[in-house]
Amino acid sequence: MADAFDVVVVGSANLDLVATTSRIPGPGETVLGRDYAEYPGGKGLNQAVAAARSGSDVAFVASVGDDEAGRRLLATATHDGVDVTAVEVVSDNPTGRALITVDEHAENCIVVVPGANGHRFSPALPETRVVLAQLEVPADVVIHALRSARAAGALTVLNPAPAQDLPSELLAVCDVIVPNEHEIDRVGGVDHLHEAGVDAVVITRGARGVDVSVRSTGRRWTRPPFTVEVVDTTGAGDAFCGALAARLALGDPLEAAVEWGAAAGALATTVAGAVPSLPCAAAIRALLGPATVDGAAGVT
Repeated sequence: MADAFDVVVVGSANLDLVATTSRIPGPGETVLGRDYAEYPGGKGLNQAVAAARSGSDVAFVASVGDDEAGRRLLATATHDGVDVTAVEVVSDNPTGRALITVDEHAENCIVVVPGANGHRFSPALPETRVVLAQLEVPADVVIHALRSARAAGALTVLNPAPAQDLPSELLAVCDVIVPNEHEIDRVGGVDHLHEAGVDAVVITRGARGVDVSVRSTGRRWTRPPFTVEVVDTTGAGDAFCGALAARLALGDPLEAAVEWGAAAGALATTVAGAVPSLPCAAAIRALLGPATVDGAAGVT
């Protein structure tokens, strides 16, 4: 493992099993699928790769099973330059799976089976500027990681997915929280998050853009959505989070980092699958256009 990184991602690694159908079935209903594919995924792995493709030096902290799926996921991460030295390989649980159904309108529903992601451990984090975490691993693992990062002077970013009630000790060590439009109410709403100690609340709302609220400045604003041809929304939120963390680590102010993340999220909807859809910095820069300066959106 290197001595220091721009971003350390603490989170899950899954093998995504994706079925495409004309529509997502209701309770008790069976529909015929059109296609089936398997992709590397898991919010942690997705976000680590997204951050790396945005130009950051990234380390990944996670658990996978001692199986072919786990080896495939580690190879995916290393292919994009993500350091996996801190990934634990466990023998008592298989690598996690995500069962994903995508309909003809590019909407999806997802069932996650944690497997090895449920392994409890106290990760020793390398030196880093930003730590990014999600909730597909045990909350105590996330709390330990963010608390350690905060104590070492790193910026802490939490993507609270899947949505759940958040303990006060977790919110107390979050600088930035990134829920989507479905998760924000479950985690208490903007005012509650600010009162609990979170400085910046960044809400991704898909086709309605991104809402941002910053407690320390009292400023709130909306980043309108980019116009793209949507194929599959799987991984768009992870593209946003990883890209956001990468730009924060590289010194962007929050508004510029949100701009960059929104472009990454939009581009991710134009390609099927999670990891395959995560855009590189050149593609993000091209979508942002001439306002982009040295890889960052020229917004103050």
